[in-house]
Amino acid sequence: MTIQEVKELALKGEGLQIEFKKKANFPEKIVREVIALANTQGGSLLIGVDDDGTVSGQRFIEEEIFVMEKAIRELIFPPLEVEVATVKLSEKKGVAVFRIPHSPNRPHFLLVQGKKFSFIRVQDRTVQASREVWEVLRKSRVPRDTVFTYGKKEEVLMKFLAEQEKINVKEFAKIASIPLYMASKTLVRLVVANVLQLHPQEGADFFTIRE
Repeated sequence: MTIQEVKELALKGEGLQIEFKKKANFPEKIVREVIALANTQGGSLLIGVDDDGTVSGQRFIEEEIFVMEKAIRELIFPPLEVEVATVKLSEKKGVAVFRIPHSPNRPHFLLVQGKKFSFIRVQDRTVQASREVWEVLRKSRVPRDTVFTYGKKEEVLMKFLAEQEKINVKEFAKIASIPLYMASKTLVRLVVANVLQLHPQEGADFFTIRE
């Protein structure tokens, strides 16, 4: 990768597939961005680029790479393979570009005190994946035909969506008079079947009829 290619990436700004970091401070937090990119569409993590897209570089860039590779190797499950390119801006400064694939082993996650935490990309932000997002990621690894019964609760759901356009898990459970786990399972199944679209949010995710 060349300096020009790095600058072209930086000009795009942070987004669904691009994240900038000035340096690898707190690698245990930066790996969340790596997980989110791998779980969503893949992309690039640039170390040595300011939040505004300025390619300022970082001294001792090899040390930054070492820290990040160690964090990726030790903190992300299941293991995630990434590619790293180093671009020298000067004798003392450089930029590291981590190429992160849209992983076939998604969802990747952090294991913290025995609990699993996964993340996805929403526009230019990384947010924690809900139970529904996790299940959709898991089920979408191997596309397959999904068969489901169109019953009373699905009829109530589709009628509501025709009028209100969007719904979340709690709303569906309430209007269909079903437990939350059943509402969640039904919505996930309809997303996997391409009937509904899931819209991840920092708060409650919502669902709409897929166009």
